[in-house]
Parts: sequence; structure tokens; C-alpha cells
Amino acid sequence: MILNLSDRLGRLSANTRLVIWLVLLAAMALLAAQALSRGAGVQSDILAMLPKIQEDPLTQRAIDRVEQQLANRIYLGVVSPDQATAVKGAKQLLSALQGAPEAFTQVQSADMQGAQALNRFYFPYRFHLLTAQQKDLLANGQLAKLEANTLAQLYNAFGYANSQLLSQDPLLLYPELLKQLSPQRRLKVVDGILVGQELAQDASVRTSLNKDTQGNSVAIVMAQGVGSAFNPKAQELQLARLEEAISQIQQSLEPEQEVTVIKGGALFHAAAATTQAKREVSSLGLASLIGVTLLVWLAFRSIMPLTIAALTIATSLLFALSATLWIFTQVHLLTLVFGTSLIGIAIDYSFHFYCERLQSQKAVSGTATQTTGITATDAVARVFPAASLALLTTVIAYLAIGLTPFPGMQQVAVFCAAGLLGAYLTLIFAYPKLANSTMRPGDRALGLAARYLNAMQAIARPINGAKGIAIALGLLLLTIFGLNRLGVNDDIRALQQSPLSVTQSEQRLRQVMSGGTDNQFILVRAETAEALLTRLEVLSPTLASLQHQGVLGNSVNLARYLPSQASQLEAYRLQGQIYHKLPEVLARLGLDDDLAPSLMENFEASANEAITPDNFFASRAGELFVPLWLAPDGTDAQAHAQIQAQAQTQPSDKTSGSDGATYGAIVLLGGITDLEALTQAISPLSGVTLVDKVQDISDVMAKYRSLTLSLLGLALVVAGLIFSLRFGLKMALWITAVPALAALLTLAGLGLAGSPLTLFHALALILVFGIGVDYSLFFAESHRGEGVMMAVFMSACSTLMAFGLLAFSQTPAIHYFGLTLLLGIGLTFVLSPFIHTLTRIDK
Repeated sequence: MILNLSDRLGRLSANTRLVIWLVLLAAMALLAAQALSRGAGVQSDILAMLPKIQEDPLTQRAIDRVEQQLANRIYLGVVSPDQATAVKGAKQLLSALQGAPEAFTQVQSADMQGAQALNRFYFPYRFHLLTAQQKDLLANGQLAKLEANTLAQLYNAFGYANSQLLSQDPLLLYPELLKQLSPQRRLKVVDGILVGQELAQDASVRTSLNKDTQGNSVAIVMAQGVGSAFNPKAQELQLARLEEAISQIQQSLEPEQEVTVIKGGALFHAAAATTQAKREVSSLGLASLIGVTLLVWLAFRSIMPLTIAALTIATSLLFALSATLWIFTQVHLLTLVFGTSLIGIAIDYSFHFYCERLQSQKAVSGTATQTTGITATDAVARVFPAASLALLTTVIAYLAIGLTPFPGMQQVAVFCAAGLLGAYLTLIFAYPKLANSTMRPGDRALGLAARYLNAMQAIARPINGAKGIAIALGLLLLTIFGLNRLGVNDDIRALQQSPLSVTQSEQRLRQVMSGGTDNQFILVRAETAEALLTRLEVLSPTLASLQHQGVLGNSVNLARYLPSQASQLEAYRLQGQIYHKLPEVLARLGLDDDLAPSLMENFEASANEAITPDNFFASRAGELFVPLWLAPDGTDAQAHAQIQAQAQTQPSDKTSGSDGATYGAIVLLGGITDLEALTQAISPLSGVTLVDKVQDISDVMAKYRSLTLSLLGLALVVAGLIFSLRFGLKMALWITAVPALAALLTLAGLGLAGSPLTLFHALALILVFGIGVDYSLFFAESHRGEGVMMAVFMSACSTLMAFGLLAFSQTPAIHYFGLTLLLGIGLTFVLSPFIHTLTRIDK
């Protein structure tokens, strides 16, 4: 079939082929322009490269809700040894960021209005609210202790008792409730700014100071970024405004007023990843391009092969970018980093074409005809079968990568497959016309290739009998030893390592803010809103115990702010002990008996006044907690009443896997120190689960690592069957044995080097197979090995320059990918010439 296609293409003139190529170029350029007009662009979100976990609907909604709330949030700490200086700097920072609405919204520190909103909302429901301690005292008939606490406040000059409050809450129960509702932080409010203390970390400071002495004051400012933190344009704008604000602070303070700003949030991790990826795209891509350029010049000593090679690379990149932008709309920066390796692969067609012309030129020039060898059209026809099979196998390898559930790796597969197709089409349609110039003699380069090939054959011929068995056994033992040392690491956190300057700054801020918020959270679910609130209340003591043990730093549980109806009824019943004997209570407190009638009237009138999800989430006090509440149909919490009404008239879906009639609540966690202890503590609780997307993704990575290695084995079998149709079964086995052995030795080398096996190692091994098969194919197709050896040498050098440079990337995923290909392609280059020896033996 390949030969028939070659004959049909041979009937087309060079001019016709060039026109076809130009039309294809125009079509791809138009495709790219259309994609850009639709808003296609570049993104740097590492999560966009990760697999989509198939969660149940409620869990997926909870994950999306948490990501929406946390992804674009930033936290800033103005640090100074002097508290007044820190507060002053924070105020200036607050003002500057509020003056940049195009970059930041919800810029705040201490939410004084929020505290007032809490007071206004809860006070009318005070008869239905009690702290846990107040409930215990009333339930045990210890009213005297509550009265003693009230008397202490009455006679305390700094107490919160006043005549207006006493006339509505004689035992001063409500102020204690407000204290409980306040966030449990190590922060205080100074002039409207949240301020924490940073303990001195330096050992010399600790020895010179008392151990209880605190270090720097840290004034906290929080803001929400406009746009995604992973959008490069939004990043650039937000960072620019932030740097301007920090610069203004530095300039406005006196020289002796030293301040620094520590930062936390996804913005700074994403910005670091963007900067690193851009740096690597430019540096690694430029280094690869320079290396390939030098390689072509040294091999052919002519500007035309260099020009044709550059044209091939440019066409390859056009096809790659156009296809990726059209299919995915957004191209990831890591895809571009991976895509720099395309330079080293796409150029292979140019190498084989020119080496074929050199080879034929050498063969012809040794005769009496003294011609300049074959034409460009003839050279294309000669490399066409091997190039077509090579394209097929390499694209199959990329498609295998594309079958994984990783959107980022699907992008890499499309990018590289489309790029290789562009290079292949350039070879078929553009080379006959554009690359038909006279070739300079290449005797020196071909001579070096011939000597290397002869040396490899000299090594191969004596390897038989006892010597061959000894070498095979030694290689086998080394491989087994390396494979035995090979570990695995599927933790997704290992794939993105931010610079120390970013992680250390965020860690300092977390310690000041009592841990912040972690990626893991608890999801509580129930069939009704009341059952959900009850389960949240059951969870509260467990969380308190974990915080006391140091397993957990903090938590945000709706049960603290939205008590169940049963809890409120119980609080109302217990407070009845006070109001049913109100005159005696007032007398013991020394208060006027005239307060009793109005107090009793208010108490009785509030019998049916209770906090519900409806009125709570519709209030200013509850709007902050709306994201933590998941109504059954996915609507906002304000639609809760309508949902309940529908549930009474329509049968609900009670299955655990459905989100149709299930309520959910998110409990945010921070400062987790022992994830296993946390999981064990909540596992006995009904309807309570720990959602750990990081671990879920890591589990999926482990699954697809195994699947990818299985796909590699399947690809070897399929390739062997395809090759057997052309070369016979024996030669097909030898062709596939080269990349198979290279893959095994690569795994052993990774084990010896101490590099853990990840999904990205496995994906790289598929490319080792795809590229390695190319080398074997060209040797199997060739009748004279010098030209192929030269082309394979140049191809391997260009690929090693591309992939070898990726091994120096600071991004772990790219480093793993590049390191595996560096080892794999190097080993394939060493092994593939033996195919030439085998073809000579067979003949």
C-alpha cells in the first residue's frame, strides 16, 4: 500500500506538489487565525494538565466550589519589628489595592462590618442560642454559676455589661455566644487591621531573647484577584499593581522603619510557574535550535540544507500550534516546553532526505558518469516508505499518550503529532521543488558514519556462543538489579515545586494565621437540611478534639453559625428555666423587678422565631458562608425553601450516588499535620467524608502509569505485526526488540540513578518506542548503511539535544520526561545499528 501511494505521488510534478503544500500551509494559518479570533491563548494552571476525577455530583460540586473560592485569593503580611509600623504599612497597602479595582476586589483586613452584621442578625434569636458550656450548666441545674458570671461582669470596670443589654439579656448570655462565633485565631484587631505575631525563628535570636519573647508583628491584608490566577495577563496585571503598592509603602516610610511583605496564595505559585516555563521555553528551545543549526551546517556545509531544515521546523510548529489551539482553545505553557522537543524530531525527515542524496551521490560519483546523484524527487521516493512507517508508529505512540485522561498530555500528543505530520507533508510536497539544488560532496561525513557502522558490526559479529551468553547474562543481571531498585512516586505534589522564596513566604504567613486553609476538606451530606445540620453538630466535638491534639490547626464548620432546629429548641427550653423564675433571678442579680414583664413577653414572643438556612444565608452575616452550603439542585442557599416545598410534593431520589435530593456542607480545614489521624477520626461518623483531590489525582496517576506501561507492551505487539507484513516475522521481531530492550535498560538506569518511576516516565517510554522504531526501520529499509547511519546519528543528536535539555528543567514532570528520553534515545542509538548487521547476515 505504501509503495502504491509512493507511485501515485511520483506522478505529480514538483510544481504541483509545491502548490498542494502552500494550500495546506494557508489552511493551517487560517485555522490558527480563527482560533485566535475565538480567544485562544496560553495558560499556566498546573491543574489544567491533571486528570478530571470522576466524582459523584455532590462531591464534584463541592470541589468546584472550594476551588472557586480559594484559587484567586491572596494573603499579604506586612512584617515589621514595630507593630505601629506594620499597621501603618498595611493601611497603605489596603488603600493602594482598593485603588486598583481592575486587579483586585474584596480588599480587606479586619471585617468590622461583618462583626456588626453578626450582632444584628443573631440578637433577635438570642433565646434560641447558647454556647456548649451554657447548655451544660443549665442542663445540670447550675444556674448559680451563670449568675456568678453575670455578677462578675456587673462589677468589672472593663466588663461588657450595660443597662440596655441587661434589660434584654439579664444573664449576659449573648456576649459569650458572640465570642464563640468569632474566628479562633491568634490575631488581634489594631485600628481596623488584623495583626499577628511571628515568633523569632533564628537560633541566635532565641538565645539572646527570653523564650516567650515574640518577634515581628505581621499586619494582614486579604484580597480577591480579578480573573484567574493562572491567566498570564491577569497575573501580570495583579503583580504589577502589587509591586507598585509595595514600592509606595517602602518610599513613604522613614529609613529606620523597616518593613517586608510576605505573600501567600495561588497567584504567586502560578506566577513562578509561568516565569519558569517561559524561561525554559526560550532557553531550552533556543539551545535546541542552535544545536540543530550547528549540526546541519557541520554535516552539509551548505546554506540550503539549513534553510530547508528551518522551513521544516517552522511548518511543523505552525501545524502543531494551529491544531492545538483549534482543539483545546488554550495551549498550556508546559505543552510549549514539551513541544520544544518537536524541533529534534521534525528535523529527522530533513536528515534522512539529505543523507540519502549524499549516499547516492557518493555511489554515482565513483563511476565514469560523474553525475551529481539523484534528484530531490527520487530522494523523497526512496525515503518515503521508511518515513511513512516512522510517522505511523510515532503518531501511534503520541496517540497512546493522548488516550490518558490528562488534558495536558493530550495537548502534548496533539501538538507533537500534528507537528510531525506538518514536517512529513513538507518532505513529500515541498522538498521536490525547494530542495533540488546541487549537493556538495559529503564523503567525510559519510566516511565517519561508515567507520562507526563497521565498528558496530565488528563488535556484533563475535558476540555468539559462550561470549554472547556471558554478555547477555551480565546485561540481564544489571537490568534486574536496576529494576529491583526502581521505586514509584505518584504523588501529584511532586510535579509542581515552587521556588523556596514562594513556599517559605507562604509558610510564614500560614503560621501567623494559624494554618490557613488546606487543599483537603470535609464534605458532610444528608437527605434533609435538618439532618445535615445535626451531622455538622456531631462533627464539631471531633474537630475540637483534633485541634486540641495538634492534628488540625483550624476548621470552618457551619454548625458554629447555623445551629439545627433541634439545637435551637433545646436552647429555648433550657433558657425557660431562667425566665420561668425570672423575678428570683433578677433579685439575686440586684436588678429591677420592673424588667420582668417585658423580658418575659419577649421570651414568649420568640417561641417560633428560629434561624433557618433561608434567613441565615440571605443575611449579611451569612453571605460569607453561602459557598459552604450545597442545596440539592445546585441553586444558591436562598432557594432552600422552594426546594423543600418541591420535596414535599415530589418523590426524592434517596440513592447515595445521586445529587438529586442530597444536601451537602463543606467544612474547610487548615494546618493539617496528620492526615491519616484525621481520616481515622471522622471515618465512624455517618455521612462525613474527607475530600482529598490531591490524593485522588495521585491514585489516578498510579492507575494510568500501569495502564501506560501496558499500552507500551501492546504497541510493541501491534508494531511487530505491522512490520511482519513488510519484513517478515523474524526481522519484525528484531526491529521491535531494539526499542523494547532500550526501554528495559532505561528503567534499570532510572533505578540505578534513584529516580522514582512516575506516569511521565512511562509516557516518555512510549516515545522511546516510537522514535526507536524509526531508527530500526530506516536501517531495515536501507541497502547501503552509511547514509542511514549518518541520518540516525544526526537525528539522535538533535533529539538528545531537545530531550536531553528537558532533563535540566526545574519542573519535575518535564525533568522526568526528558531524563527518560535522554537515556532511552541514547540506548536506542547504540542498539539500532545492529539491525543493519542483522539484515546483512540474513542476506
